[in-house]
Amino acid sequence: MLDIQKIKESARFIESQITAKPTIAIVLGSGLGGLVKNVKIQQEISYKNIPNFPVSTVQGHKGTLIFGELNGVNVLVMNGRFHYYEGHSMQTLTFPIQVFNEMGIKKLILSNAAGGLNPSFDIADVMIIRDHINLMGNNPLMGPNNDDLGPRFPDMSEAYSHRFIKLAKKIGEEQKIKLQCGVYLGVTGPCYETPAEYVAFHALGADAVGMSTVPETIMARYLGMEVFALSVITDLGVIGQIEKASHEDVLNAAAKAEPNMVKLVSELVAQL
Repeated sequence: MLDIQKIKESARFIESQITAKPTIAIVLGSGLGGLVKNVKIQQEISYKNIPNFPVSTVQGHKGTLIFGELNGVNVLVMNGRFHYYEGHSMQTLTFPIQVFNEMGIKKLILSNAAGGLNPSFDIADVMIIRDHINLMGNNPLMGPNNDDLGPRFPDMSEAYSHRFIKLAKKIGEEQKIKLQCGVYLGVTGPCYETPAEYVAFHALGADAVGMSTVPETIMARYLGMEVFALSVITDLGVIGQIEKASHEDVLNAAAKAEPNMVKLVSELVAQL
């Protein structure tokens, strides 16, 4: 159940620390913090200092909320996210999305590191998420519903904004950025997949698999926010190409893909 009072308290605190209203929120995943270098930072707040905010414990997730300008647009950037495998509840890990909505932000950009399941993918490819499959065994909307916030049974036929995807593809062509487009499958983690799981997930229709994003998207759509999401393919779960995966390998691959993701998101923000 969403705690409206805590959401409002966090939102009012953040608003008291910044000088203008952000129009877009961006959540940075593993190894993708380089986007911050392009933000003209006006304020950076540690999660520890925001009332009711959880704290990230994962390497590569700094744990600060950044307000500033990206390509002339006021943005709020989560430099580090929360994961189900850290022991957070679904409601807790989507708490920031609820706060952003309370602040009036209606556009959300998500990024993550993911294992590639599509044989045509290469490590360090950037994939636009066009849809997802939820195999996390839970949902952030479980429990009593607040009809003032969203419907009991929210529609998910367009989980990821078609207009955002169309615009991103256009930017990719103009900027000569190699982009893949596919279905993201969300699992709990924290272990990487077995070879049999890779085969099964691809058979289900997934092009990439990861441990985040799905709960945030569900919450955002429930609240009426438009969502755009990207995966950096950091390892491959393709038969014949499966190798031992490590978090260090994920961060290294994400760093390689970072320039393209930064270029794409920066231009996308300016045109939304």
